[in-house]
Amino acid sequence: MTAADAPAAPIKDSPHHVETVLWVRHWTDRLFSFAITRPASFRFRSGEFVMIGLPAREELGEKKPILRAYSIGSPSFAEELEFFSIKVPDGPLTSRLQKIQPGDKILLGKKPTGTLVLDAVRPGKRLFLFGTGTGLAPWLSVARDPNAYSRFERVIVAHGVREVAELAYRDFFTSEIFEDPLVGDEARAQLTYYPTVTREPFAHQGRFTDLIASGQIFRDLGLDQTAFDPEHDRAMLCGSMAMIKDTAALLETQGLTEGSNAEPGDFVIERAFVG
Repeated sequence: MTAADAPAAPIKDSPHHVETVLWVRHWTDRLFSFAITRPASFRFRSGEFVMIGLPAREELGEKKPILRAYSIGSPSFAEELEFFSIKVPDGPLTSRLQKIQPGDKILLGKKPTGTLVLDAVRPGKRLFLFGTGTGLAPWLSVARDPNAYSRFERVIVAHGVREVAELAYRDFFTSEIFEDPLVGDEARAQLTYYPTVTREPFAHQGRFTDLIASGQIFRDLGLDQTAFDPEHDRAMLCGSMAMIKDTAALLETQGLTEGSNAEPGDFVIERAFVG
């Protein structure tokens, strides 16, 4: 997920890491991914976000760099840091960021944080990871973390998009992750990828709220239930503000309680992007 073109957070005087772009992949004219080098001192939990940005252009009179919050798509032990971003033609950051090339420099904040982490949800049987658009990013991290499979019997990555072409990482979740040397066997046995599209014909169609309210998602997943089970089901939400608000309200009506780092619950959202 990215809040790339929301109002910038205040930038303190503390320095940022200056890292190097390793690779860039353009999925569509609206979506791209990239990876940067990881400082040896940089530590984070799978699912957290961090501030990233580009150096100020002094020749244009810019006095401060533009930084935005981005979920880290890499698992906590990875040697590189991966990000999944939208492209906004006039966006203060992404209008420049979408043009980066390998070798370019990226600013990386030093304090990753966030609530989309395994420690923030209580133990259960099933972990639902709901993401719309670039809200898939933290699930790239969590789904590659061995702790997800040791804590839950089943991990469901649900990705909601408007058009089929926007199902970035589809090949990763349907085949590549099964070859992962660390979690491949567990993913093959316990991971389910559930993509859904709203504006084009597809195997699964509709918004998460409609699929949950109708019980369709549970039928599609082969579960003998018509709603979430507070005893066994846990969920994480990342994506558009509307999706998070509506889905969280629906989860609460079905008996799930929101959790946090301080007090784990049945589901968590990333308030940094919706508050």
